[in-house]
Amino acid sequence: MTYPNWLSQRAYLTGNQLALSFGEDEWTFKQVNKLALDCAGKLAHFGITENSRVALLAKSNAEAVFVIYGCMHIGCEMVMLNERLAGAELAYQIEDAKVDQVFVDSELYEKVAAAQPVSFKQLRQAPSADFKINSEWAKDRTVSIMYTSGTTGNPKGVRQTAENHFSSAVSSALNLGVSPDDVWLCTVPLFHISGFSILMRSLVYGMSVRLYEKFDAAVCADELCKGQVTHSSMVAVTLDQVLREIEQRELRVSPRFKQILAGGGPVPVSYLQRAEAHGIQVLQTYGMTETSSQTTTLQPADAKTKIGSAGKPLFLYQVKIDGAKTGEAGEILIKGPQVTPGYIGKFKDRAVQKDGWLATGDIGYLDAEGFLFVVDRRSDLLVSGGENVYPAEIEKVLMAHPSVREAGVCAMADSTWGEVPAAFVVLDEPEVLDELAEFCRGQLAGYKVPKLFRVVDELPRNASNKLLRRELKTWL
Repeated sequence: MTYPNWLSQRAYLTGNQLALSFGEDEWTFKQVNKLALDCAGKLAHFGITENSRVALLAKSNAEAVFVIYGCMHIGCEMVMLNERLAGAELAYQIEDAKVDQVFVDSELYEKVAAAQPVSFKQLRQAPSADFKINSEWAKDRTVSIMYTSGTTGNPKGVRQTAENHFSSAVSSALNLGVSPDDVWLCTVPLFHISGFSILMRSLVYGMSVRLYEKFDAAVCADELCKGQVTHSSMVAVTLDQVLREIEQRELRVSPRFKQILAGGGPVPVSYLQRAEAHGIQVLQTYGMTETSSQTTTLQPADAKTKIGSAGKPLFLYQVKIDGAKTGEAGEILIKGPQVTPGYIGKFKDRAVQKDGWLATGDIGYLDAEGFLFVVDRRSDLLVSGGENVYPAEIEKVLMAHPSVREAGVCAMADSTWGEVPAAFVVLDEPEVLDELAEFCRGQLAGYKVPKLFRVVDELPRNASNKLLRRELKTWL
């Protein structure tokens, strides 16, 4: 089965609808398509065909969008490189992916100079060559390849097909609904699945994207209040920063703003309550690079009664807990058309599914009504005196303290218990450090209370703002 070319189809169906805005500039779908076709011709000049695999290293700006769409017209596979990685990390991914060419934002050229990349400036100035535009796309065509954030071991190159992206967009629409005047505020990176999936939704829905190069809490707060954007994607730490801006500046959120999708780990209940006080509905989601964005999302109707849950699977998907009874924690397994067909490079022979199910490496449980609660990464689990301890559970308690801005917990070696929890905290008021153990004791079993508390200026995070607990261990 095939899909019609999403870019041509969208320009044909709603060509005059606003597709993208960045800074002061705006483009309709017809204009975006024209720029993408122009870019595709320039890519063809550099020998790129539908059988090529290219790497893109770019900031999240309008030019990056046109290059991504140009690649989609050509039909080549795109390896989305993370601009925050060090040169050696990028070199590993470029080598592992065996790309035919690297295209790079001129500002980032030095990071991958050894790969002899083509800069976006060179691409812009290149003449156009003829290329074959495919009016139809095969469902199993690999559109993007993203390396897992590498919170554990070597990052793996994950294939994401047209079907993966389409099922993700359609399933999300069935959950949230789609309106022709929706505008998605995108401050998450385009090289990450959370940002890339917003672009895919834009093409499938005919929805506009308000794009920013990077997250800025003050700018986000202003956008939520101006009344032009309707949705946004955030993680717990960025949501907290936006809420602080709204609270400190006593802003009023526009009634036109509908929802924030919150992923990348559990969101403290206190953040959800603060958001609700400002009329912001936050829907927790759960997904990963291997599932082309969200697999479960809390429905708006359940947001109040199932606080802390990542919801039920989206319509086309299934979720179960490996070998566990209702309410019992175990590894989360996922099935559906959003699951990657496999990896590339070093991990290409690793089976990604067993009997159609993806083992996520995440721990969670399903309640009696089938709502998923994500507990933690299996690899971050620590065992203290024979008891399982989940760092995320302790972090959630710590972040409920009014003076704790961020919290990160990891395992610390202990001669008596084997491992005990250690906590790193970013505080508004350093003097509260001494009361944190007592605060935890009121809500956690004794063996879960951190045996060490350390104040830090910031926690180590990757480009998608996920906490890097393995880095915390090196800080001990």
